[in-house]
Amino acid sequence: MAEIDLTDRTDQSNQPPAEREILTWELFGTATRALATEIAEDGYRPDVVLAIARGGLTVAGALAYALAVKNCFAMNVEFYTSVNERLDVPVVLPPTLDVIDIRGMRVLIADDVADTGKTLELVRKEISEHVAEARTAVLYHKPWSMISPEYAWARTERWINFPWSCDGPVVAAANRDA
Repeated sequence: MAEIDLTDRTDQSNQPPAEREILTWELFGTATRALATEIAEDGYRPDVVLAIARGGLTVAGALAYALAVKNCFAMNVEFYTSVNERLDVPVVLPPTLDVIDIRGMRVLIADDVADTGKTLELVRKEISEHVAEARTAVLYHKPWSMISPEYAWARTERWINFPWSCDGPVVAAANRDA
């Protein structure tokens, strides 16, 4: 697992720059390739990659390509509402995953970060009785997470700026979230 110390010197938030990790698109490519290599070297061959939307969508797509997995699904889960602000518990949003589509399969659950671990725990519980095996893969693992993912590219205690969410939307959003 990589130890990273990239900090944002231009961050406009109220958080001091040293408090953040910065993941660029280029580093994202390096990270997902390294994560896929770790999974492959472990001998895990998923039948399907399940993204936790939205943060896990790009991670899942990159892992699926690198692991030569054509079957991809997504579960929409809302938890973070802003930087360091979240709901009391994660909530599955529609459209929901039809578990019949993954019954008996080996599933790789992909997300951007295991922070509290509550989202990963929720998704794992939702599918566990329906699949042959479920493992988790994240770019970042925070030490206080209640879930210890089987695969993680890096550990950090900082807030992370992901390239897909650090800039605001290009359109006005009625319910903008993290």
